[in-house]
Amino acid sequence: MCGINGIINNSNKDKGLLKSELYKMNNLIFHRGPDDDGFYMDSTGSTSVAMAMRRLSIIDLNTGKQPMYTNDNKIGIVFNGEIYNYRALKQNLENAGVTFRTTSDTEVILKLYEQKGVDAFKELDGMFAFSIHDKAKNKVFIARDFFGEKPLYYAKTKTDFIYASELKSILSYLPYKPDISKEALNVYFRLTYIPAPYSIYQEVFKLSSNHYIDFDLNSNNFSIHEIEKQTHIEKKDISFDAAKKEVYAKVMESVESRSVADVSLGTFLSGGVDSSVVTHCLAEISNEKIETFSIGFDRKDYDETDKSKIVAKIVNSNHHEFIIKEGDFKNGIDEILLNFDEPFADSSALPTYLVSKHASDYVKVALTGDGGDEVFGGYNKYYMGRLNNKYTSIVPKAVHKQILRLSSQLLNTKDDNRGKRFRLNRLLKAFNYDGNQYWNIISLAFTEQEKTLLLKSNTNIEDTFFELKEKYNQQNPKTLTDFRMVDKNISLEGDMLVKVDRTSMLNSLECRAPFLNKTIWNLANSLPESYLLKGWNKKYILKEAFADKFPSSFLEKSKQGFGVPVGDWLRGSLRAELESYIDPAFLESQGIFNDDYICNLINNHISGKEDKSMQAWCFYTFQKWYLNTYLMLN
Repeated sequence: MCGINGIINNSNKDKGLLKSELYKMNNLIFHRGPDDDGFYMDSTGSTSVAMAMRRLSIIDLNTGKQPMYTNDNKIGIVFNGEIYNYRALKQNLENAGVTFRTTSDTEVILKLYEQKGVDAFKELDGMFAFSIHDKAKNKVFIARDFFGEKPLYYAKTKTDFIYASELKSILSYLPYKPDISKEALNVYFRLTYIPAPYSIYQEVFKLSSNHYIDFDLNSNNFSIHEIEKQTHIEKKDISFDAAKKEVYAKVMESVESRSVADVSLGTFLSGGVDSSVVTHCLAEISNEKIETFSIGFDRKDYDETDKSKIVAKIVNSNHHEFIIKEGDFKNGIDEILLNFDEPFADSSALPTYLVSKHASDYVKVALTGDGGDEVFGGYNKYYMGRLNNKYTSIVPKAVHKQILRLSSQLLNTKDDNRGKRFRLNRLLKAFNYDGNQYWNIISLAFTEQEKTLLLKSNTNIEDTFFELKEKYNQQNPKTLTDFRMVDKNISLEGDMLVKVDRTSMLNSLECRAPFLNKTIWNLANSLPESYLLKGWNKKYILKEAFADKFPSSFLEKSKQGFGVPVGDWLRGSLRAELESYIDPAFLESQGIFNDDYICNLINNHISGKEDKSMQAWCFYTFQKWYLNTYLMLN
């Protein structure tokens, strides 16, 4: 069940017009749920509540029709997502005397809310965005899952509160074109994406993960609340061997819970640790051969299909491998990038779209390894963050400035090859003496200084990340736990999960991430940090837990990631389009960029004078969005 929309109107709007607007919003997300749709309308006085959903049928194919209502019809729900512990929750409710009409997880949410109110939300293990209209309380509750796997946008005008799974639905309802958000603009050109609570539009927001909206229909006001308080978790006094066994058991349990479906399913298999572990677990619990899918590249320094082949052979899967070339994106790049509805510059969205497209020919659900790095400490940037404290305690700030000047000359790269020189240069630029090192590390495009040169002064704010730091109490992250918490709330919610959700849903494919499980997250947080990151060994306990399931040292092999050589493409097949985006007349009409700075950066990249792949791609995707989406509104 894969998309919702809603309108709360307090101006006595014509019901036929309201329903027409809701239909329009729902049709715009047809790709998220082509199997079914449903509509809910209720009015009291001048206030109307209109809710809709689109469904990709995965569980309870015959009786899962939405919206659903309680027996007295006083509470109604529309739901997007999957609740993995719904069977256990349902059993508890039945033991308490609650009866059910369907076998769906939607009804479990509804009946659990009827019993426990908003406290029910914290009991849900799954990915979701749903809205509940409670007539007795005269309220609407709108909730988003713990990690933010499912999206939820909202906007409030004088007469309406609008919410939706995708921005395009909200924009279709608004009678005006909202301004570009200055905060979002600043965040985007640092991170390459826009995390909650921002959207690219000034008056449209994302509901943060693990939060719900309480909308009071009497006062026409709303408040936002955390579902499950993120408190400090005490470290366990547990041996490594005992912890290793617990990790193995919990991961196996999570894969099993996320394999419940009344349709076919498989796995995305890149050959890295996370996807290999998930694939092993699914093969272990399956009674028949599983389907596995991988994407390779015709450019060998980006291709890693040899690793996925090894795993596919070990688990004896029906393996599907697709080799892609630059030309494969020529006809589809606009469809992929513009479906995000706002600028999004994670280039791995392109191969993720293609593997989703191919997989959707065989299955309706795919398990992924997403979240494994955030949960178990798998990124290079985690020990980069640790190195900062040692480096800054040894190297004086003045000396560091001299090193940066030299590194900008000696470590400059001229092509899109993110090797040792690229990574060392990035590390040196990230070192910070003011407590912002981790925020610098996750800034993949422009540094704060570079961004000040990029954007005109009227678009700048004092501190891009101030609100995000305050919101998540991470003003100065220092520990591995701090780094992982920043990633959970910002990088995972704003980048990784957005990428997978939009590209898979565009192909009507549901992706599930077993590592994104509250139990596993809390377990990892309770373990000594050395169990996760031991010296230079990342995801140490996860790899040790599954080491005997793979060839010796297989899980120790480095993996590049799901990157594509977009920097080279911007010098080749995409060059003419990129050059059109620095046309002086176009730049002047925008009034966003400092023309000389961006023109020099792009021309230096195109000419091969220096590699600016990340910055050029970030600029390219913004301009594509601006020209093809923003200028097209109203």
